[in-house]
Amino acid sequence: MSEPQVSVAPVVTSKLSVQAAEFYPSGYNPNFNQNFADCSFEDGYLTLAEYVQDFLNHLTEQPGCFETEIEQFAETLNCWVTADEALRELVELIYQQATSVPNFSYMGARLCNYLSHHLTISPQSGNFRQLLLQRCRTEYENRNQATKGDEITRKQFHAFVLFLAELYLNLEIKGTKGQVTRAEILQEGLRELLNALFSNPVDSNLICAVKLLKLTGSVLEDAWKEKGKNDMEEMIQRIENVVLDANCSRVYGTSSHTEATPENDPNYFMNEPTFYTPDGVPFTAADPDYQEKYQELLEREDLFPDYEENGTDLSGPGDPYFDDIDDEMDPEIEEAYEKFCLESEHTRKQ
Repeated sequence: MSEPQVSVAPVVTSKLSVQAAEFYPSGYNPNFNQNFADCSFEDGYLTLAEYVQDFLNHLTEQPGCFETEIEQFAETLNCWVTADEALRELVELIYQQATSVPNFSYMGARLCNYLSHHLTISPQSGNFRQLLLQRCRTEYENRNQATKGDEITRKQFHAFVLFLAELYLNLEIKGTKGQVTRAEILQEGLRELLNALFSNPVDSNLICAVKLLKLTGSVLEDAWKEKGKNDMEEMIQRIENVVLDANCSRVYGTSSHTEATPENDPNYFMNEPTFYTPDGVPFTAADPDYQEKYQELLEREDLFPDYEENGTDLSGPGDPYFDDIDDEMDPEIEEAYEKFCLESEHTRKQ
């Protein structure tokens, strides 16, 4: 009995070589995100800048999502930011958003505080907080020139000043024993920024100084008192000196009477409330175009009825809800009343 025939496939010699370069699909960058193999990144983003900027814009439009989305954002950054250059880029992106987008300084400061405690990268050049403070120092050292610059230069500088103030209030430093303190270097920096603003007392510089004191004044005063310093008294003296000798329209040509008015007292607006335009830009009675913005705000409020959270219209006749709040003052009357109280208190102290 003959054995069955077994067919043997012809031997094909491969042209591939073990020495050949590693193959990558068309359009793939082999140097892109080398340390990202174990992390899942958001679909559709090709660069760190694109991802971070999109998140910053998202926070600007919906600040309420900070608490629910910041943890995932930080986890993604820990996979993405693995080199010194990327960390510096991250710092710059957040800094620019906080100093160029209206009303983002507070959210930017909160974001910086969270990342300073949750980013794992810490290169020799400095961790996130250290690089952030280095970036701020660049603007800080230019303070005297900035306060004397043109309108655009001063506006950019004022945005930096208010961001630094928010950092002082929100950036937490944990000590070796677990205690939480504020960054003392920012405390001293704010004092010198106030001096720079008062040294060139044009309108916009004084308005910025008043906003800075309104935001951080009580915290700064307590911190200075703990050290036995009278820095706040010195600031008040600077304000009084501005009243006597200033080169700005708010105090120039002041009459001889002692009654406090917006024209003779730069500190007049210290306790004024802060309002917001429909675009979210903050303004106070210290702003030159306050009356126009405030009137626009009043007219806008008249366009909308009052609603409860569930959307029920409460503006109908005889609604018991309004029976309980008829004694509320009109915003314009309330504003005039607050000014009257301030003026009365100033007169009493004379």
